[in-house]
Amino acid sequence: MKNFVEELRWRGMIHDVMPGTEEMLQKEMVTAYVGIDPTADSLHIGHLVSIMMLRHLQRSGHRPVVLVGGATGMIGDPSGKSQERNLLDEPTLRHNQECLKGQIAHFLDFDSEAPNKAVMANNYDWMKEFSFLNFIRDVGKHITVNYMMAKDSVKKRISGENGEGMSFTEFTYQLVQGYDFLELYRTLGCRLQMGGSDQWGNITTGTEMIRRIAGGEAYALTCPLITKSDGGKFGKTEQGNIWLDPDRTSPYQFYQFWINVSDTDASKYIRIFTTRLKEAIEALEAEHAQAPHLRVLQKALAHDITCDVHSEADYIAAVEASEILFGKGTTETLHRLGEKTLLSVFDGVPRFNIAKEVLDNGCNILDLLAGQTSIFPSKGEARRTMKDGGVMINREKVAEDTVINTAQLLNGRYLLAQRGKKNYYLIIVG
Repeated sequence: MKNFVEELRWRGMIHDVMPGTEEMLQKEMVTAYVGIDPTADSLHIGHLVSIMMLRHLQRSGHRPVVLVGGATGMIGDPSGKSQERNLLDEPTLRHNQECLKGQIAHFLDFDSEAPNKAVMANNYDWMKEFSFLNFIRDVGKHITVNYMMAKDSVKKRISGENGEGMSFTEFTYQLVQGYDFLELYRTLGCRLQMGGSDQWGNITTGTEMIRRIAGGEAYALTCPLITKSDGGKFGKTEQGNIWLDPDRTSPYQFYQFWINVSDTDASKYIRIFTTRLKEAIEALEAEHAQAPHLRVLQKALAHDITCDVHSEADYIAAVEASEILFGKGTTETLHRLGEKTLLSVFDGVPRFNIAKEVLDNGCNILDLLAGQTSIFPSKGEARRTMKDGGVMINREKVAEDTVINTAQLLNGRYLLAQRGKKNYYLIIVG
């Protein structure tokens, strides 16, 4: 059996681990879980750290459990938060759960007959029948307020400078999460909970509950919270989160996030977000050091994670789309781009709107560029630039007698005009 803890250790994925955890994992197949917040119908890349921990766990011969926090999602985890969050109804939570499982299935085996096939559970299933009186009688009496107050997540909120404090609902969160661990211990024999370092207090409440109520032994393991070398928040861009759902973040945008990380971050992320072996990563780092401008590390990282989350075809399309901006794309490449990818690639370039009727019977290129649009201030300047081969429509050079019609439209409504090497314009027809 592969040493799971050692695997995480060299990858930089261990922050805290309870004594005895590594020894237990070396003796037998262990069931371990990670909790996932179901407040959206897609994961974002911040969730991938926990998913990768489960992936390595399963590859090491152990059984992963994904616990969707349907009940805890109705409360709101105070860890690392300064405010309460919106609460969700059951139909929304169920929808989100199914969407998340589809994404996680790219990383874990849920369907085989292997003894360590992954399991998905939802804590709403056992919490919905719990009355308040039963909970405080059967669970709450075993954990003292002193114990709960000592948790960093609680202390920070209660002594917060904003003076908002925390509600009783959030204060009890660690009891609910602790009971989840106890329930999974009883029903699935789960003996290990994993999560981010901000979850240590909640996880150890669960191990304490298992000890006090069930007389059993359970363990905790956390990974560091992922940061960027420049101090910025990992997974955040000006547009917001980087999502796994292609409708929220296109495969092109997803690929671009990884290809543009710094050298320092690429070295860290390739250990965390891929399953490449240590020797292979070190060889890539040596190659990268010889020619950093070739971005070997970033390319390997972007390849692996884009293929894992999306597909090889999406990865290839993203690479082709990226090359268009460097003058390497062809007309055929442009026509293969979906509308979302096309708009993502040329996000921010000047745009012009023209009526479809303008192209129905064909429009002379000079009228298009210096009449229907203001890409050129005059037909004379457009003509002079064309003579030098400096004007392209959809990556094909045009001359002053070129006629543009609807047959040339990309996705039935776009034309890409290029003036010189770096000036792009999107003409939207309709």
